[in-house]
Amino acid sequence: MLELRDRLRAARGTKAINFKHVLLSVMIKSDSQADLARRTGLAQSTVSNIVRELQTARVFVSEPGRGTRVCLAPTRNVAVGVHLGFNQATVVARRVDRPVTETHWEHVGSGANRGLGEIMPSLKQAVREAVAKTGRELEDVVSLGVAVPRMVDPRTGKFRTPVLPPWSEGDAPSDDLGEWLRVQGALDNDANLGALAEQTYGTDGHCEIVVYVKGSTGIGAGLVISSNPIRGHGMAGEIGHLVLDPHGMVCRCGGRGCLETIIGADALVRQAREALAGSVADVPYSLASLIERAQSGDAVCERVVRDAGRVLGQALALVCNLLNPDLIVLGGQLAAAQNLVLEPCRESLARFGLRGAVGPHSEFALKLSSMNPLSEAQGALVLGLTSLRRTDVDKE
Repeated sequence: MLELRDRLRAARGTKAINFKHVLLSVMIKSDSQADLARRTGLAQSTVSNIVRELQTARVFVSEPGRGTRVCLAPTRNVAVGVHLGFNQATVVARRVDRPVTETHWEHVGSGANRGLGEIMPSLKQAVREAVAKTGRELEDVVSLGVAVPRMVDPRTGKFRTPVLPPWSEGDAPSDDLGEWLRVQGALDNDANLGALAEQTYGTDGHCEIVVYVKGSTGIGAGLVISSNPIRGHGMAGEIGHLVLDPHGMVCRCGGRGCLETIIGADALVRQAREALAGSVADVPYSLASLIERAQSGDAVCERVVRDAGRVLGQALALVCNLLNPDLIVLGGQLAAAQNLVLEPCRESLARFGLRGAVGPHSEFALKLSSMNPLSEAQGALVLGLTSLRRTDVDKE
């Protein structure tokens, strides 16, 4: 059975780098040669030559019944992605010769709020179990990516300073897990990676600009243009800190009236609890319970969720007017409200967005994530594989 570890070592020279780039692209997603050329940025003739050589070497095969799709030969190797949220975590593992539909996952009922040292044993156990479901061993893992709900400097792969709670100076979850797995770990913001997963697996691959909005404890967004995440210096996509009410509540970022203070999980739960205080004994205690009550017809909870959708749509209209995306995907816990949040969000987009950007003839789409709640972890898996290129040297 194919072992890819040697082929994934640091490449030197343009030809070796191109071979590795195409190999990693197929490990992420089997595809036609035309789409591989689009995803890698290489000429179709270059991709065709590489595919031909790797087929001769029995690394690539043609998918049965679909000869135009390039696939890996059966391999031992596994890729891992971890989403380490504030209150929970998710681990995904997939044999790299298998499609995304054959991803295995494990859920951890606590997150970074417990502290990295406390959560790490549970994360390691979840990785063990997810990898075991693939039929492989920890020794077969070749890549690791970690998604976190905080700003990460793309130049260093570390948290941006100042490091905000629940993280502390020196925390490096991808390094800790990578050292344990004996692989190179990579770290990025979870909304960025949600966008990467949606653009890679959740579309037909032809959406040029994709925005992924994660509504959970906080509100974040990731932006992908032509398969490339847009990170800036680590703070791109922080729509949770767009100021919508200059006289509103103080935010944890030090600002006032940020979107997150209006429709973040704590803010929504607080609104419902204050409205229901003294009238019922059972009040919402989390965003999940708030949404459950809203879907069951609770008038107060439904109003809170619908208002959240309207405010979110107002913020997204600013994004659409600026970036003119093809697609906005709503994920995270807030997406569980489905049409209760999506319909009022569309109403606000139509009201505040430019007609040419969001109107009926604009080709713009707003939809719920097709991979929720695995989007961020799937994006982390993609990150782990693509990060294997960062030690390559483009010199002969």
